[in-house]
Amino acid sequence: MEKNPDTSLIIIGGAEDKEHDKEILKFIVSLVDVSKDQIVVATVASEEPKKAREKYNKVFKELGVANIKTLNIDKRLDAFDQKNIELIKTADLIFFTGGDQLRITSILGGTPIYDEMKRASKRECYFVGTSAGASVMSTTMIIGGKDEDSPRKCTIKMAPGLGLIDEVIIDQHFSQRGRIGRLLAAVAQNPQILGIGIDEDTAIVVNKENKLKVIGNGSVYIVDGSEITYSNVSEQFSDEILSMYNVKVHVLTKNKMFDLTAKVHFEEAKEKNENNK
Repeated sequence: MEKNPDTSLIIIGGAEDKEHDKEILKFIVSLVDVSKDQIVVATVASEEPKKAREKYNKVFKELGVANIKTLNIDKRLDAFDQKNIELIKTADLIFFTGGDQLRITSILGGTPIYDEMKRASKRECYFVGTSAGASVMSTTMIIGGKDEDSPRKCTIKMAPGLGLIDEVIIDQHFSQRGRIGRLLAAVAQNPQILGIGIDEDTAIVVNKENKLKVIGNGSVYIVDGSEITYSNVSEQFSDEILSMYNVKVHVLTKNKMFDLTAKVHFEEAKEKNENNK
């Protein structure tokens, strides 16, 4: 089955529907040949990997996938195991489940299996992440911060992610857990990157040209700090309320598109390209 040029990453805000329409999971399955292509379910983030494995094996089987493997990595030494490395070498799609994103990077970072994942991304293996598996996709990821709270200067915790998508930072379960404050704080500290907040049962589909499309039943929020004219971010008095001017927020719903490089929605991007010809 030929690689879909309009898809490179599928990043899900968590709690994707597994019982009814299964829109997001059906889209993921549509990318592969269900009779032969190999889906690898990576449960690295989960403290209950068996439960995560059983849940996704069941739903992928219901959707007709015949070849489902599990990447069983509970400790760092497992990331040096040749059998696990071979799973990545032969994977057509790798699906990261939820849990704790710092488990993923602390266990995989700098190991042979991480190197193999980087090679897999270049040979056009699909990468999918949900919840913690979504946050870890970017070069820098959020690992902690207060939900449903006003943004504060320097209280957000961040760490290096897997680096499968650059110049963005991703937060998940977004509206459901009231995470706009912590995404604003992350962008205030890194105004050169875009903050992307993804609702539950919602996903972004990102292609090689760095354009995304929204699928699912919620919204995606894109916070652009490139034109910020003032912020009071500093390490001193870090717990004070954050203040900043001229931050831009886009809200995208199903089928809406956005150009992450140009930092504009797709209609604007097309217009700019035509004007530059």
